[in-house]
Amino acid sequence: MGFFDRLGRLVRANANAAVSSMEDPAKILDQSVADMQSDLVKLRQAVALAIASQKRLRNQAEQAESQSKTWYERAELALKKGEEDLAREALTRRKTFQETATSLTAQVQAQDGQVETLKKSLVSLEGKIAQAKTKKDMLKARAQAAKAQQQLQSAVGNIGTDSAMAAFERMEDKVEQMEATGQAAAELAGADLESQFAALEGGSDVDDELDALRQQLKGGPEAVALPAAESSEEVKAVKVEEVDADLEDLKRSIDKL
Repeated sequence: MGFFDRLGRLVRANANAAVSSMEDPAKILDQSVADMQSDLVKLRQAVALAIASQKRLRNQAEQAESQSKTWYERAELALKKGEEDLAREALTRRKTFQETATSLTAQVQAQDGQVETLKKSLVSLEGKIAQAKTKKDMLKARAQAAKAQQQLQSAVGNIGTDSAMAAFERMEDKVEQMEATGQAAAELAGADLESQFAALEGGSDVDDELDALRQQLKGGPEAVALPAAESSEEVKAVKVEEVDADLEDLKRSIDKL
């Protein structure tokens, strides 16, 4: 395949694609029906001319046949009167008109076939045009619906990539992130508060024990004596100085909690 053949095919293909993209179905349908109407008018004119020609030929054939009969009757009259030469001339004229009538009759018969064909074509075209008119409105409605659907799909597609929609989605994500951060902070604050109260409650128990221990210490050396052992050996009294050292150790351990 030559370069120019390929180039020509490419040009035609691009031209066809450009024309197809510019075609409006509604306008093309209206124009098609208008063209068919124009063809119908031309066909009706052709049928009318054919019928008129057929009638003219038939009239001419009838006139020629009539003239043929007239000259035949004149030939008979001349022969009766003894005018043989005149009778021969009349028969010659009669033959001429008879041949003309025969030729015209053949043309009329041929014209009859053409007229019938044209009439059938006319009826067929009228039916097609009526059917096209019925379908035209339906096809136009379908074309409009399809066009609206394409516009809707295009709009939906554009929304998916539109910067405004993208910004909206980013803000939605940001709000959700802020909500999640707030919930986490609230949970952490609640947990910290619980731990503080738990420490306070634990500290209260220690303080109660410390107060009780202090009360015992205020009662004297006897109050802090060790409980009696199972043996019958006598328990020695505990000195206050020894208890103070233990108390200090206990305080330091409590402060570390």
